[in-house]
Amino acid sequence: MLFQEVIRRKRDGHRLSAEEISAFVAGLSSGAIPDSQIAAFAMAVFFNGMSRDEVVALTLAMRDSGEVLSWSDLPGPVTDKHSTGGVGDNISLMLAPIVAACGAYVPMISGRGLGHTGGTLDKMDAIPGYVSQPDTALFRKAVIEAGCAIIGQTSELAPADRRLYAIRDVTATVESIPLITASILSKKLAAGLGSLVLDVKVGNGAFMERPRDAAALASSLVEVAEGAGLKATALVTGMSEPLASAAGNALEVRNAADFLAGRRRDRRLEQVTMALAAEMLQSAGIANSNREALARAMEALDSGRAAAAFGRMVATLGGPADLVERPEKYLPAAPVEREVTAAQNGFVTGIATRELGLAVVALGGGRRQPEDRIDLAVGLSRLLPVGAYVGVGEPLALVHARSEDDADAAAAMVRAAYGIGQSKPAPGKTVLRRIASFA
Repeated sequence: MLFQEVIRRKRDGHRLSAEEISAFVAGLSSGAIPDSQIAAFAMAVFFNGMSRDEVVALTLAMRDSGEVLSWSDLPGPVTDKHSTGGVGDNISLMLAPIVAACGAYVPMISGRGLGHTGGTLDKMDAIPGYVSQPDTALFRKAVIEAGCAIIGQTSELAPADRRLYAIRDVTATVESIPLITASILSKKLAAGLGSLVLDVKVGNGAFMERPRDAAALASSLVEVAEGAGLKATALVTGMSEPLASAAGNALEVRNAADFLAGRRRDRRLEQVTMALAAEMLQSAGIANSNREALARAMEALDSGRAAAAFGRMVATLGGPADLVERPEKYLPAAPVEREVTAAQNGFVTGIATRELGLAVVALGGGRRQPEDRIDLAVGLSRLLPVGAYVGVGEPLALVHARSEDDADAAAAMVRAAYGIGQSKPAPGKTVLRRIASFA
């Protein structure tokens, strides 16, 4: 097959057959197709899109480019969640052990930070000793013993996706919904899931800022997942302010430990976490209704069983078993802390959330280039939410920095990101929409 003919057909708006797509992915995996042709294919898809059947074929071909895990020996259902990313979004760290404590198994394969958004895998790297990219044997051991494991994509899972994504990242084709859908789902299908819940973020801190774009992506993910044989639902959730009161890798782990232990639970973070837990438990068949699922999830959290599952996971993957109880003993801390104070009295009327994410990146807590090493200790904490009242000179946030100059620069960015007014805004919804089966 001539690969340039496949590109030409997609360039001209034709639908590709499953055979053409499979051959293209095979060439992508083997190296038979050069980067230039992959870039041309990605751009043709960006402009002309793909039908549902095409995206299903692309997803399955990329899934089958590497190892596909099987969990048939487990005594319970296997489920997972995927988020499109945001600021202060550490939900996975609480969600996986909550669902595991309810009887499901959660093999969660996560990614690193992208742009202004934090990555779950980077957060796990802040835990001393934690092996975030284990071999398959250790991954399985953690899932079996703890009920969950949060790890990074291994070299054996969906390798075609890694090459295609790397080229999309430098050719301005990342935003293509068909390619986003195939990228996410190929890895989740390779993980051997029985069900999946998607958390699609929308707002000024999300990649999808407009509700219609977020709904389109959520619908595509659910529709293609089910076309590929994976039961899926999606929640569209708000990201026009940080979910947690912390942004930065070790700081978000500390926030998660406080959440699991019951020391502190940010309101919006708890709402979205429990909504996703309820979706996962229903999708996995553990609960028959949203009310039952929420009750099960809350009992797992309040009883301490979720914290215990998290501790087992961390210990099995090489970290300290008592991280939840004593996070300050293990997590790295930045040497400089600086309060960001308000210049006027009033209510927080809005937050430029993306700018807070960029402030973390500027501190060194995110990547400007894929190969950058990040500072796991830096970031922001004690972030005031929208609707909070603040007086002149009172703190909006606390900056954690490596140097005084970095702290000054980040403080200026944080102060500029906060809107202060005299009228208290109405609380925004956290879960905006649910998208379920297309069957």
